[in-house]
Amino acid sequence: MNTAAHRAGDDAALVAAGRRTIDIEARAVAGLSSRIGEAFARACQLCLGAAGRVVVTGLGKSGHVGGKIAATLASTGTPSFFLHAAEASHGDLGMISRGDVVVAISNSGETAELLALLPHLKRLGAPVIAITGGSDSTLARDAAVNLDVSVPEEACPHNLAPTSSTTATLAMGDALAIALLEARGFTPEDFARSHPGGSLGRRLLLHVSDIMRQGDDLPRVMAGTALGAGLLEMSRKGLGLTVVVDAEDRVVGVFTDGDLRRVLDRQVDLHASTMQAVMTANPRHIAPQALAAEAVNLMEQHRITALPVVDADGRLVGALNIHDLLRAGVV
Repeated sequence: MNTAAHRAGDDAALVAAGRRTIDIEARAVAGLSSRIGEAFARACQLCLGAAGRVVVTGLGKSGHVGGKIAATLASTGTPSFFLHAAEASHGDLGMISRGDVVVAISNSGETAELLALLPHLKRLGAPVIAITGGSDSTLARDAAVNLDVSVPEEACPHNLAPTSSTTATLAMGDALAIALLEARGFTPEDFARSHPGGSLGRRLLLHVSDIMRQGDDLPRVMAGTALGAGLLEMSRKGLGLTVVVDAEDRVVGVFTDGDLRRVLDRQVDLHASTMQAVMTANPRHIAPQALAAEAVNLMEQHRITALPVVDADGRLVGALNIHDLLRAGVV
């Protein structure tokens, strides 16, 4: 057989298998929508009413999915952690307290290690939310509520390896986490507070006042200043603009690199012209208490690279450019 032809045949089969997997799993997830009803609402209410935490437990692939669900819950406002089902019977059951809610994940609903926990959980008064693929299973029957994640088939051609079922379980966990997030009124700022070390935290927690230039680093000139002097101020401060202010330090305009190009095209006299004659009046600006991410959005929206920072009275308090935002990790 021709090697190139043989390889082309292999590639086509690989692509077909990949697409078939995505299609099967997509259908499995889509099938969950009609099951989001009374049982789902009851599960949410149990979590919202818990005085303690949401403890997620499972074994094998269900355990791996459970770890992700617990992490998503914890990062979106629902205190949660993952408990390995096999370790629970060997001392880790002590991690569950009265007031906690347990989310137990088992595709079959007959995982022995999970069923062994049920009497202890009942004694503690910890309600169990089951996530199973078997509504008639022991776990589903004994739980306070069961979320049905059964799938018509696994993506595995032998219908054995957990694929569609784990994807459906993960989607149900996400649905639970997001419903709880919205019910709690969880905000982007709340999310950022639990992610302070990442780029998301920097974007959502950093304010303009944290990174703006001020004091001697702030380029400013009076409206009557000669254009040549304004250019020197812009060059010295290296911000890409000079802010033009009145006698009370209120912003009346800006002079930017773009304005300079237009002035040169018009062959304006640098010594005879004043900043007021060549500035851009009523410029875009931002408040010091605004999020740095808002400054990024404003710059992108209006295709500018620098902004004056203005207080509620219209007075100049700072300035920043795109490089300041890049250094701060906001962009």
